[in-house]
Amino acid sequence: MKGTKGKVAGVNGNMVAVVVDGIVSMNEVAYIVTGDKRLKSEVIRIKGDTCSLQVFEITKGITIGDGVEFSGDMLAIELGPGLLTQVFDGLQNPLPQLAEKCGFFLERGVYLDPLPLDKEWAWTPKAKAGDKVVRADTLGTVPEGIFTHRIMVPFYLLKEYTVKSIKDAGNYKIHDTIAVITDEKGEDINLCMSFFWPVKRPINCYEERFKPSEPLVTQSRIIDTFFPVARGGTYCIPGPFGAGKTVLQHTTSRNADVDIVVIAACGERAGEVVETLKEFPELIDPKTGKTLMERTVIICNTSSMPVAAREASLYTAITMCEYYRQMGLQILLLADSTSRWAQALREMSGRLEEIPGEEAFPAYLESTIASFYERAGIVRLKDGSVGSVTVGGTVSPAGGNFEEPVTQATLKVVGAFHGLSRERSDARKFPAIHPLDSWSKYPGIIAQDKVAYARRFLHRGAEVEQMMKVVGEEGTSIDDYIVFLKGDMLDAVYLQQNSFDEVDQSVSIDRQKHVFGILLRILGSKFTFADKNEARTWFAKLRQQFIDYNYAPWGGDKFKQLEKEIRDMVAEKSTGLEAAAQKVCGE
Repeated sequence: MKGTKGKVAGVNGNMVAVVVDGIVSMNEVAYIVTGDKRLKSEVIRIKGDTCSLQVFEITKGITIGDGVEFSGDMLAIELGPGLLTQVFDGLQNPLPQLAEKCGFFLERGVYLDPLPLDKEWAWTPKAKAGDKVVRADTLGTVPEGIFTHRIMVPFYLLKEYTVKSIKDAGNYKIHDTIAVITDEKGEDINLCMSFFWPVKRPINCYEERFKPSEPLVTQSRIIDTFFPVARGGTYCIPGPFGAGKTVLQHTTSRNADVDIVVIAACGERAGEVVETLKEFPELIDPKTGKTLMERTVIICNTSSMPVAAREASLYTAITMCEYYRQMGLQILLLADSTSRWAQALREMSGRLEEIPGEEAFPAYLESTIASFYERAGIVRLKDGSVGSVTVGGTVSPAGGNFEEPVTQATLKVVGAFHGLSRERSDARKFPAIHPLDSWSKYPGIIAQDKVAYARRFLHRGAEVEQMMKVVGEEGTSIDDYIVFLKGDMLDAVYLQQNSFDEVDQSVSIDRQKHVFGILLRILGSKFTFADKNEARTWFAKLRQQFIDYNYAPWGGDKFKQLEKEIRDMVAEKSTGLEAAAQKVCGE
């Protein structure tokens, strides 16, 4: 197959029609030779002796008759030690090195080695001569930052092999031969520390796949308690521009209980991506005390880069996640934003003249989005260890309209929905996750009956608030007004969180459970007030006490003192618990 040639027969934006003189395959990589440039592209349709290529570069200057060389390989990335701390584009070109080579403006047709070739790795063999091995078996290890990186039998080797020889412990470069294995025919296969894997093919070298059920702790109260994410699960964060999607992802990447974070900046504006690139090397990782970048990989494809590369960037990111999952690690992929990816699909679908679906998106939009999110999961490996990939994707619907096709297609496949609200972000209520619109199918850190009881006050409080907008405060009963105040306090002291406070920016599970228990008793208490003014004043004071309580270090003297003051305030006004509250509180 390798060696097939072709000539350009037509150019339509970033899609090029090519007449071929041999055999080509879907998703095969081809290079368009124009002048002294070789532009990387991918086969996306084959019809007779003509195929359509999506070009990952700007197509300016390509003319009819230009030569095309087909590689015989699918779009793939190199997997091996050295991925962590790197910033890649969607085709796995290391952007810092690309900038050094090309200057301020990136050039077309320049492709660099993604992994450092000159760096030596401290190799420790685990297998020995004579061992029988299959794909994904560990041959040895090298240290990569704070992790032990497993050097595995390449995933594309599908049979059983015998280890003929393996290098002794020492320092070796990434492409040095570290082992020789023999197949059933007696032919030798030389192995180095890295290998290539096609990005659109899921890695499935595991023994068993589990249903996500264990909560992934993010240390964000509104997520962990009300709308939890499961380890190995999926969730989406739709919201209008400026509602805090990117900031919420940054907070999650710092505090989530995962080993490695992969960020796919897919089609975002360059300003936001630059902010990420500048901040991450300076953010201190609370788990290690080092910079957060040491356990992060960033795939960067801004809105100013060629549109076809957006699709590649998401698949590149998820493939890296699956690779590290094969080492028994817990991975979090944050995709920002899948709307830009879907827009790239729409553009290519239009150029292919396919029958359009809703809002001109391709008819296969739902299946494409589903196939991406389905690559998340928690798995048991052959050695008994458990690894997971959790996928969180942001969606940027125009005008904050959650009824548009990308949001709706995403909601059909994810397990949790964190809908951001323009109204809440304008009111400076962060995280701006709407507590009434959002939902989760996963179990959380607190019993569901207790969470459901608390949510009733949010729903009922919102109803009373809407009623007061019509009839005024004086048109509501004192009991309804107290329900409104309870819901408002729950929102202010628990759903909102101050990311600039050292204590409140991340809240442990133990603290969340403890504080929620106190709030549950307040919500379920029966209070007697002389009038609405007294109720409003008392709840305002209690809310401020609770906010100070949230800022006090967990278990310290100030924490205990403020908690005692809160309990005394409640005991002074409370006449007991409601019947429903007694049930959920176990009394």
